Amino acid sequence: MRTLITADHVLAFDGASHAELRDGAVLIDDDRIAFVGPRAEAPRDVDRREELGESLLMPGLIDLDALTDIDHLILDSWSAPAHALRLQWSADWFDRRRHVFSAAERRRIREIALVQLALHGITSYMPIASEVHSAWAETADDFLAMAEYSRRLGLRGFLGPSYRSGVNVVQDGRRAVLFDEGEGEAGLADAIRFHDTLQAWADPLLTPVFLPCRIETLTPGLLAATADAARERGALVRLHALQGDFERDWILEQHGCTPLELIRRQGLLDDRLIIPHGVFLDVNPRVRGEDTGDLAALVDAGVSIVHCPLTNARYGSELETFGRYRDAGLNISLGTDSFPPDLIRGIDTGVSVAKVQNRSLAAGDLAGYVEAATLGGARALHRPDLGRIAEGASADLTAFRLSDVRFGPIEDPLRNLVLAGSARDACLTMVAGRVVMRDGAIDGIDLRAVREDSQALFDTMRAGYDERDHLGGGLFPPVFPLAGEGSAADGDRS
Repeated sequence: MRTLITADHVLAFDGASHAELRDGAVLIDDDRIAFVGPRAEAPRDVDRREELGESLLMPGLIDLDALTDIDHLILDSWSAPAHALRLQWSADWFDRRRHVFSAAERRRIREIALVQLALHGITSYMPIASEVHSAWAETADDFLAMAEYSRRLGLRGFLGPSYRSGVNVVQDGRRAVLFDEGEGEAGLADAIRFHDTLQAWADPLLTPVFLPCRIETLTPGLLAATADAARERGALVRLHALQGDFERDWILEQHGCTPLELIRRQGLLDDRLIIPHGVFLDVNPRVRGEDTGDLAALVDAGVSIVHCPLTNARYGSELETFGRYRDAGLNISLGTDSFPPDLIRGIDTGVSVAKVQNRSLAAGDLAGYVEAATLGGARALHRPDLGRIAEGASADLTAFRLSDVRFGPIEDPLRNLVLAGSARDACLTMVAGRVVMRDGAIDGIDLRAVREDSQALFDTMRAGYDERDHLGGGLFPPVFPLAGEGSAADGDRS
């Protein structure tokens, strides 16, 4: 099947980065790009045409911390000063823990999340979920079900169940980590089973990877065993690390070294490692505020980080700084890590934060952020066929409609998209030459049912906190009091 896609703006690869092609055309031959150039020079012998008109056609967006869960950020990013410990398991829940969701509900949650990724222009994803709603972590069987759905939907997934040896809790009024090393060993065995099963499927859209949980919840032995299993299989490892004060303090206290040194000691520091969020390095004022070699260590090892600018901002923590990391030569990819899976809003947030941090408009590196969402993700995945519109590359594409009157006059398609739009303006998501989403619709998907099921599942998740969390009940007051509950709106004035 030969499909010709035309658009007023095409973000084409020029051999080093991206370049805007006005009135451009892209020819798709089965699952590969066969031509990129001006519309007037496009081949005529095609089977199908996609006329996108006033749109921006760009490489498919790569989300390496993609939420595949019902998001809890709406609940735990508004903590009052008295709740500085935020939402955590109570210590006694450790011994009576259970799944909040049934296996069927967990499957439906992941289906809904993948639909949301497609609706927001994500073509390649690496999943993230919150283990606090589970009895422990994720399972191979849960992920095999998600892999089946992902390939039916048509997204490109880099998949593996999470696993851990410990869990963050609040114990005697202080944050701590409680461990069950048997759970960690069983989780890695399950992750290996999943990897080898998915590898045997030989599906080009599904790549098995290892996705252990946060570094402070993993024993040194489990980290080393993960490194061995991944090395034997040539697999990628994504490890959440370098992301907070507690993580750093806990590891220093328990192991006598920094998180980065622990990663190195256990054999994980190499070019197959991907680290979300990479914020707490020595250059961060909350760590040292000076460069003592952390960035160089990551660069020399070939590590990639996953920057999640929107989620980081919501939790009050950002890279110090995006420009400094890029100038050091560190490969940066992007992730959403929360709902909505909107990399356009993430880019806007990252660019704006960088300007504030550096007190300079020149620090708003929009091109750098777009590269991170495309080429940076491809480098992290060791997939030079992704993240670019070039002959021979995989036909993974995303288009954003620019014709809405709310965009105003178009000056530069990317600036307009980031300043006036969002990923909700995606009008086409294509993976390996197959259209996954067109104009907000996905074949065979009932979006009304997605909406209704999302609300029901969220309500179940929310109710689970009252039973499990160290803060007890009454956790989520509204922004303003509800009318009729003693508010001024009821005339309750003194």
